[in-house]
This record gives sequence, structure tokens and C-alpha cells, in this order.
Amino acid sequence: MKNENHHEFKLIDSTFTPEEASSVLTTLINSKINYHRLDDFSNHIRFERDLTHSKKRITELEAALTSLKQFTAKAKESGSNMVVKSVVTIAIDPNV
Repeated sequence: MKNENHHEFKLIDSTFTPEEASSVLTTLINSKINYHRLDDFSNHIRFERDLTHSKKRITELEAALTSLKQFTAKAKESGSNMVVKSVVTIAIDPNV
């Protein structure tokens, strides 16, 4: 989907071994966790922004890591590869 206010692109669209899938997705999730820990903390210090959303997202992302480890272990045990697809949708916020 692409128009002047919305855009989508494929971030991930491939088949991986469980180890590769785990590496790619763990790196992505850890990057998001680090964003919430560092960038949002910095904004909190500089602009006194509330960290409630970031704390909630960190908890959700850590749960996703746990789930990912369990799921990739299941694929590894069965000798299967994993199909990973991720589409990112971005939009211009009309409320700004």
C-alpha cells in the first residue's frame, strides 16, 4: 500500500534456518528494546517525557524474545526451516 499519507515496505521476506531466524529477529527486537531504554530515557531526561509507554513496550518485547526462543527451538527440534515475513506500515499523522 502506498499513497501520499501511507507507505508499506517488506522488511523481512525469506526462509531461514531456526538459528538464522532467531539471530535476525533477536537483533531486531533487541534494537527496539535498546531504543526504548536509551532514546526514550534521554527524551525523559531532556524533555521530562513519561516513560510508561516505553516500560510497557520493553516488557512486551522481552516476552516476544522468550516466545521467539521457544518457537525457534521447536522448529530446530523438528528439523524445519522458518518462513519469516514482516511488513512495515508507516503513515503521516494528521493530528500534528
